[in-house]
Amino acid sequence: MPDDFALTNDRPVYVIGGGPGGLAVAAVLRERGVRAVVLEKSEAVGASWRRHYERLRLHTTRRKSALPGLTMPRSFGRWVARADVVRYLETYAAHHELEIVTGVEVTRIERSPDGSGWLLHATGGRELTGRAVVVATGHNHTPRLPAWPGRESYGGDLRHASEYRDAGPYAGKDVLVVGAGNTGAEIAVDLVEGGAARVRLAIRTAPHIVRRSTAGWPAQSTGILVRRLPVWSVDLAGGLMGRLTTPDLSAQGLPRPDTGLYSRVRQGAIPVQDVGLISAVRAGRVEPVAAVESFTEDAVVLADGSRITPDAVIAATGYDRALEGLVGDLAVLDDRGRPLVHGARTPKHAPGLYFTGFTNPISGMFREMALDARRIAKAVSRLQPSR
Repeated sequence: MPDDFALTNDRPVYVIGGGPGGLAVAAVLRERGVRAVVLEKSEAVGASWRRHYERLRLHTTRRKSALPGLTMPRSFGRWVARADVVRYLETYAAHHELEIVTGVEVTRIERSPDGSGWLLHATGGRELTGRAVVVATGHNHTPRLPAWPGRESYGGDLRHASEYRDAGPYAGKDVLVVGAGNTGAEIAVDLVEGGAARVRLAIRTAPHIVRRSTAGWPAQSTGILVRRLPVWSVDLAGGLMGRLTTPDLSAQGLPRPDTGLYSRVRQGAIPVQDVGLISAVRAGRVEPVAAVESFTEDAVVLADGSRITPDAVIAATGYDRALEGLVGDLAVLDDRGRPLVHGARTPKHAPGLYFTGFTNPISGMFREMALDARRIAKAVSRLQPSR
């Protein structure tokens, strides 16, 4: 690692976001002798991981989840717990002596007046000019709560999954979890194991469910091997594997999906890794029900017309990237608000603007962010320093 005097002292590279993607980019840039300043709006690194529910673990293996320049301790185990991820990110920042400024939120990015770099508008009236900018604000940025009809007048306990920590407050209660992605599936299982009296899981589209590992072989390793194969071939293989490794739960209200696994991944739907959902559904402890259609003042209306009155509703309905305010004027987002390019690629009309951490690949998000970091750092180091 170069000492501070070896780092370029012209305009720095600004990295927006102190999560794993941002820290990884900053570390590799520093390794290359490029000054990188991480701007984090919260008061500590790894903010989204600090907010996640206690039960959460990485669905990718410890060895394949380490960021550049620092392995994860063996004491973390194969599937790293949320709290250990936070500890790792703190250690990572200190190990690489990263330059991190907390409590600063960047609200808008535009080209610098002289066209040689980027101007960042931040809280407190700050205006910062950098030679390049890496946006790493995260896949799970702003909780998304659908605008269900009647939601505003609903008098029951309705909250987004981002507010869920553990099952303690729900012991003995009737709970409806909305959304059958990984978050919804894990929260449903956590509620059952934590003593909830009844747990229903509202499902709009039946998910693909895969074993986290089979005979010691992790699902992530399969994802790495197949991600560049033709979609149809992975769909075919995934269907066959699914029938061999996961039971048909149609009788319990959770049918097999009617679309291919990789086709769904390409649309943004990652398979659900089984951490107890299959056994909970088979035992009737988690009850699949139809999707939520609307709310009344005292009931939840499902797509099949039934009305239920749970004690609490937890909406595991995902997150928005919320990039429109930041870069919406730069024509770098698609019609769903996602970056048009990521990693070392930059839009032709926005050279020096990079994005990382906005995809959710089956090969593992941490792994891909680590690869992105090296590619971005290589690309940035080729830029002529701004004067």
